[in-house]
Amino acid sequence: MINQIVVVGSGVMGRGIAYVAAVGGFSTTVYDTNEAALDNAKNELNKILEKSLNRGKLTAMQMEEAKNRLTFSTALEKAVKSADLVIEAVPEVAEIKRQVFESLEAYAPEHCFFATNTSTMSPTEIGSYGKRPEKTIAMHFFNPVHRMPLVEIVRGLETSDETANTIRAVAEQMGKETVVINEFPGFVTSRISCLVGNEAFYMLQEGLGTPEEIDKAIKLGLNYPMGPFELVDLVGLDARLNNLRQLHEKLGEKYRPAPLLEQYVKAGRLGRKSGKGVYDYTAGKKEVLTK
Repeated sequence: MINQIVVVGSGVMGRGIAYVAAVGGFSTTVYDTNEAALDNAKNELNKILEKSLNRGKLTAMQMEEAKNRLTFSTALEKAVKSADLVIEAVPEVAEIKRQVFESLEAYAPEHCFFATNTSTMSPTEIGSYGKRPEKTIAMHFFNPVHRMPLVEIVRGLETSDETANTIRAVAEQMGKETVVINEFPGFVTSRISCLVGNEAFYMLQEGLGTPEEIDKAIKLGLNYPMGPFELVDLVGLDARLNNLRQLHEKLGEKYRPAPLLEQYVKAGRLGRKSGKGVYDYTAGKKEVLTK
C-alpha cells in the first residue's frame, strides 16, 4: 500500500506532481538540492491550491489538508528512508537520472517503488540504474499536471504486474485517467506531441503565421487545450529539443528538430523559466516577441 510519496525535483513538473499527490491523500515530500528552488516550489504550490479553492475545485478543508501533507527537503537520505514510492522529475538527461536512481537505490527501503516522469526515455534503462527493474516504471504526467487528466504509464522490459497495477492505482487516486503501455521510443503521446510542436516551429520559420495565430488555430481548430508554442514555453524549449533529438536518433528524419527551435535554445530562450521563449514573460504577462 502506498502512503508516503517522495517527488525528486521541484521544477514545474515536480511541483505539479506533488500537488496531485497531496490532494489525492498521500503524504508527499518534495526533494531538491536547491533550497531556493524548494522555496519557490512551496510558494507556487500554495498559489495553485488557493486558485483551486477559489475555482471551487477544493474546499477550504481539502486545501488545508493538502498543505499539511506537503513537506520539503534538501536531504535525500532522510526524505526517502520511509518512502513507498519515489517519483523522479528531473531533467531529461541520462546522467542526471542515473545519479538520482543510484542514490535512491542506496537510501530507499526495499519495498519502495521507483517511477520516472519521462516523456521519451527508456524505463528499462532507467530501471538498471537503481537495480530494482521489476519495481521501476514510467509515469508520464502532462503539463499543467493539476489540469491535464492523463497519466501515461509505461512498463519497462522487466516491470512486474504488481508494479504496473500499484502505479495505476496511485494515479487513479490522484484523480487521473490512465493508460498502461509497453515501452517504445516516444511512447504514444510524445511521438504525436513532438511532431505537432516541431511542425509548428517549421511553420513559424517559414512565415506561415505568427505564434499567436498558429496557437489559436491549433486550439480552436483541433480542440487542443494549449497551443504548441504556449505548451513548449511551459515545458521548456530545451526539454523539447532534447526529446526531439532522442526521437530523431531512434525513429528517423521526421523528428529532426526545426532549425528555429535549435536557434532559440542557443539564444537562451527556454520559455517561462528563462523569461523568454516563443513569447516574452519578462513584463509579468505573455507578450509576442517581435523577433
